Amino acid sequence: MMTVTSMALSVSHLTPHIGTRIDSDGETLLSGRHAQEIRALLETRSVLVFPEIGFDDEQQIAFTRSLGALAYDYNGVPMVNGEQQAIFKVSLDEKVSPTARSLKNSLLWHLDGTTHDVPILASVLTARHLAPAGGETEWCSTYAAYEALPDEDKRALEGLRAVHSNLQLQRNINPELSYADFRRARGGPSKSQPLVWTHRNGRKSLVVGATAAYVEGMPHDDSLELLVRLRDWATQPQFVYRHEWKIGDMVIWDNTGTLHRALPYAPDSGRLMHRSMLAGEEPFA
Repeated sequence: MMTVTSMALSVSHLTPHIGTRIDSDGETLLSGRHAQEIRALLETRSVLVFPEIGFDDEQQIAFTRSLGALAYDYNGVPMVNGEQQAIFKVSLDEKVSPTARSLKNSLLWHLDGTTHDVPILASVLTARHLAPAGGETEWCSTYAAYEALPDEDKRALEGLRAVHSNLQLQRNINPELSYADFRRARGGPSKSQPLVWTHRNGRKSLVVGATAAYVEGMPHDDSLELLVRLRDWATQPQFVYRHEWKIGDMVIWDNTGTLHRALPYAPDSGRLMHRSMLAGEEPFA
């Protein structure tokens, strides 16, 4: 683990390709003085860990806002008194979260916003309560995964597009949907996206995961084989950072260059995360 002290931030890279620990105090982080430096690290390292920083909701929102515009759309949070909510409670317990049932998809490798033109830039997650067992979170760098592909594979992927859909996500959770649930899921959003996203910074990343239904213009089985192969390639250990949570940990990740998932945990375990998001700044291209 390489540690570099930069101004008031102590920066330690956790793996070669993804994940950086930042040790600092809350006042420094909330000041906004290092926002540009944090944004740069987020772009290059994809996942930033602030161990046991212990921010409450207001502080988390202020920190998120210091890095860009808050996102509310697609946050799964009902309107309260006509006001949008910046904090979403991530829990599989239906007594805690109104969207707990749909959050089963958080156990699958995915990136958020594949059925929209512009996905959120980043998510910020703070640990409030932990499960006695399980509930770790994993991220993989889809930048590093693409860059490590053989040149032959890179050429083969040029111009290919995959359709991402709510229906595919629901079928991953329950392969035997009732007809009523199938119709409901099919009515959800779907979108064609490039398999390789060329970002405005010049880097390229893979756009795969649990929402990917099929590759356009390919026979069905060949399409599924390619999607599964790319997912397995991207989630190899050398591209993955796994975080074992402690109460008060805060993690921010670049949603545009990663896939993420939670490891299984009991719905009634008490595990609770509070999430805020940064609005998207770049369309898929």
